[in-house]
Amino acid sequence: MFNYYLKLGIRNLRRNPILTALMVITLAVGVAASMSTLTILHVMSNDPIPEKSARLLVPIIDSASLSGYVPGERTERQLMNYTDTKNMMNMNIGADRTAIYSIRTYTQSSDPSLGLVNAAGIATTASYFKMFDVPFKYGSAWSVDDENKTAKVLVLSSPASEKYFGQANPVGQTLRMGNDDYQVIGVLANWNPLPHYPNLVQGGDHFVGEDDFYVPFATAIALKLGATGDVWCSYATPKPGVEGLMDSECVWLQFWIEASSTAQIPQIKEQLDAYVNEQRKLGRIPRHEKNELLDVNDWMEYLQIVGNDNKISTWLAFGFLALCLVNTIGLLLAKFSSRAPEVGVRRALGASQAEIFKQFITEAAVLGVVGGIVGLLLSCACLWVISLQTKQMAVIAHMDGEMLIVTFVISICASVLAGLLPTWRACQVTPAIQLKSQ
Repeated sequence: MFNYYLKLGIRNLRRNPILTALMVITLAVGVAASMSTLTILHVMSNDPIPEKSARLLVPIIDSASLSGYVPGERTERQLMNYTDTKNMMNMNIGADRTAIYSIRTYTQSSDPSLGLVNAAGIATTASYFKMFDVPFKYGSAWSVDDENKTAKVLVLSSPASEKYFGQANPVGQTLRMGNDDYQVIGVLANWNPLPHYPNLVQGGDHFVGEDDFYVPFATAIALKLGATGDVWCSYATPKPGVEGLMDSECVWLQFWIEASSTAQIPQIKEQLDAYVNEQRKLGRIPRHEKNELLDVNDWMEYLQIVGNDNKISTWLAFGFLALCLVNTIGLLLAKFSSRAPEVGVRRALGASQAEIFKQFITEAAVLGVVGGIVGLLLSCACLWVISLQTKQMAVIAHMDGEMLIVTFVISICASVLAGLLPTWRACQVTPAIQLKSQ
């Protein structure tokens, strides 16, 4: 019977093409507006590493001075100072740990036509690549021995490798950065998680581009490579350069801990609290704020990567969809009311109210499918226009398979919802009155 109602629904939509076109366009515009904003929100709030996001943890320690301290007030404590970073790197806490800070320098390859190229990268430890499941195209990360020797080695991103060395495998080649020559030991495969969660605080734009290069943390410290990320100092202003930051209580380093399992997280929290208490006995960390361990998704929420304006825009778009549904209801009421004689004849021939309901709600669902197809095309067109606005939007304004399915589901559900009242009204038709009027 469903196949019959489906064919009937398609045929009835073709009986009044102008009214059908109005309903399809109204529904499609509402779907396109809501799905465009929802798609952008989905990409921005997407879990970038779902297989282990619950085990990657950022410790939050408020190591600032007591100056201007208001208990319970949120402070800028997303980063960590060098003393705490060094101590915790040497602790047996979690399954692994890594430290990160941003660097910007001029690079020069063996190709003289390129000249000096301004490049942005990070100093980190070898564990970075394993912790964040970073894929390699050529070579590998540096070893612990390289870190201990402060070796001048580096890993390049795929775009940077192609810029400096073309399509060839550059492992073993030399790249000059600043005043020193570095040996290329690895090239990453295309890797640009959205958002770029490992270095959100000091990594610039959260959704655009990969880091150009990666150098050993110990090497960067030894060579005094300057930090270009955010630096917060609540104590006296430090001396210039990395040495000054290392000797200060300023926070400028991103620190991550990987737990072997979620069951290990309480133990890591206990170790974190014990460490902070020990440092207080030494006269450091005067504030008595609660220490925190945030996983990847909590960390993005803490930093408000998805702003309230994005959420409000999505709600407003769905409000517009609701308005479109109200208009669709009015059009369906007009369409179904004009078919009262047809319903009266069917009821007189023995069709029950349930069968009438199935027929008309199927027709509304067919409308939803057509509206969904048109709405999907309009959504893609809207996302394309949005992607032309900025580099960030060019990265995040795209529809994946999940959102494709959601678009069709929302369209069909919206049309069925809009068809409930008109269908119920159609079911209330009295056969005797309709037959008498014929």
